[in-house]
Amino acid sequence: MREGKGIQATVVLIFTTLTAWLGHLAIPMYVLVACNLVDYLTGLMAAPHRGEHPNSYKGFNGIAKKICMWILVGVGAMIDVLITYAAEQVSPGFMEPFIVAIVVAIWLAFNEMISILENIRDIGVVLPPFLVKLVKMLKKKTEDVVDKEVDNADDKDRESDTGDN
Repeated sequence: MREGKGIQATVVLIFTTLTAWLGHLAIPMYVLVACNLVDYLTGLMAAPHRGEHPNSYKGFNGIAKKICMWILVGVGAMIDVLITYAAEQVSPGFMEPFIVAIVVAIWLAFNEMISILENIRDIGVVLPPFLVKLVKMLKKKTEDVVDKEVDNADDKDRESDTGDN
């Protein structure tokens, strides 16, 4: 009985520490990791239905891709650190960490959800018609928001370069 309580306390401590460290990035990362695990498992289950045979090379390759997704979120976090540092130099008190990392994690999670739905469809489960459309739309909306912000920043840069204010 005590051993179970110790394990539970350790898990709570780990998640509490991770959540405190990641802040706003914690929930998108937890969702991404959950999507990674579910996608990997549904991919293994769908392989025979696709006429494929799971093997260690494919398995390792799949795990490597998932780890690279986490690295992409890390790259987003590094960009955030640089943006926050630059903003802090210009305007002390600016604090909005992990904006880029959060968007990267959310986009990757939507991408994984699409893959999960494709795996489930390949297994033979009938999907609600709106579900794939909804996830693809949310992924596209994420891309559109970022594209709009980048375009707005480009417009402002061009205005400042030409002196039009």
